[in-house]
Amino acid sequence: MARFPLQKAASRRSASWCKLALTLLTLVFGASFGAAQAKPVKTAYEYYAEGNPDVVPTVSQSQPHPSYVLMGGGPDVDDAFRWMIQRAGVAPGTGGRLVVIRASGDDGYNPYIYYSGRKSAMDSVVRDGWVGGASLGLSSVETLVIPSTAAANDPFVNTVLARANAVWIAGGDQANYIRYWKGQALEATLNGLMQKNVPIGGTSAGLAVLGGFDFAALNGTVTSTQALSNPYNSYVTLDPNPLSTVGGFIAPPALANTITDSHLDSRDRMGRLITFVSRLIGTYSGAGQQEFGCPGGVLGNNTARGIGIGVEAALLVQRNPDLTYSGSRVTNISTTTESAVYFINVTLGPTVCAAGKPLEVPTSSVVIRKLANSAASINLTDWSGFPIYQSVGVMNGTLLPANPY
Repeated sequence: MARFPLQKAASRRSASWCKLALTLLTLVFGASFGAAQAKPVKTAYEYYAEGNPDVVPTVSQSQPHPSYVLMGGGPDVDDAFRWMIQRAGVAPGTGGRLVVIRASGDDGYNPYIYYSGRKSAMDSVVRDGWVGGASLGLSSVETLVIPSTAAANDPFVNTVLARANAVWIAGGDQANYIRYWKGQALEATLNGLMQKNVPIGGTSAGLAVLGGFDFAALNGTVTSTQALSNPYNSYVTLDPNPLSTVGGFIAPPALANTITDSHLDSRDRMGRLITFVSRLIGTYSGAGQQEFGCPGGVLGNNTARGIGIGVEAALLVQRNPDLTYSGSRVTNISTTTESAVYFINVTLGPTVCAAGKPLEVPTSSVVIRKLANSAASINLTDWSGFPIYQSVGVMNGTLLPANPY
């Protein structure tokens, strides 16, 4: 949910854009909008625009290097949006479209991202709680509410999305993103944008679907206690299912072998993230001759990764000219929490991973790295150069130590 220190500004549309939208809908649905007897066309989606979507940006849609924003939920991080806009190549005078996609909700992101303050589009002084996208060069912020497979396959929806210079996946319920968007035209459009290195970001549920593997929440959410006590709890639904290194929803290459989670510390989700990572690990040889691992797992020790983001924190992921990936953390000056980012991998284990049994991972085999400093960065290609914050184990479904934040 976007942060608005002042009253939320109403959405505006230019008259020319409304005319263009009607023309597109006429072509798509074969309706005669000019005829007095014409009936209104019921669309499967909702569309909102702030600014002027008629502007054709001069910035190239294809960027030299991919960029991703992983946000942990709660108050949105203003600087993360500014970074994404700049990584899109947008600058004053170029124009640019940032498109928000979601399965529920409304246009709340549009004024927050577009304006510098309450209805102040081009103010060079950006107030706290506003992104100031127009002053950075954006010509429009557009929101598509896509609540069904019909909407995900709608030509107008995919036309709007395909023109984006940056894409934001809002929070909500990631199960809807998996149910409605995966395997549909919308996913193909998103993959096309990723191939052009168009910056993509998401928060909360939007973050959950950005990993190579996703917690799909198809049966609802799951607590750390539930996940640790039974890694195959019916609430632990992962995507793709069955697990595979291919076939995940969008699955950016930068986050291959990685599963993400949000609200990590505020909702005590470390235990469930460790469970998710463990579930990715297949059979391996442990100490002695016994074979360990999680049935259905497809990765090995140190290969499976988890990234957990605290509230009001964002991890900015970029590929560098040497083809390595790096990540830096940003937050708001107003944050009241540590707003940290946690990096999880399992060096040995799990040793007990079965339906109906508590998870067990050998002592100190879960390695946690913590990024809580906006002046530092982590090499995401090889985490080993970043200091270990904590090493924990799991015994009979309990983390040891119990509070590894």
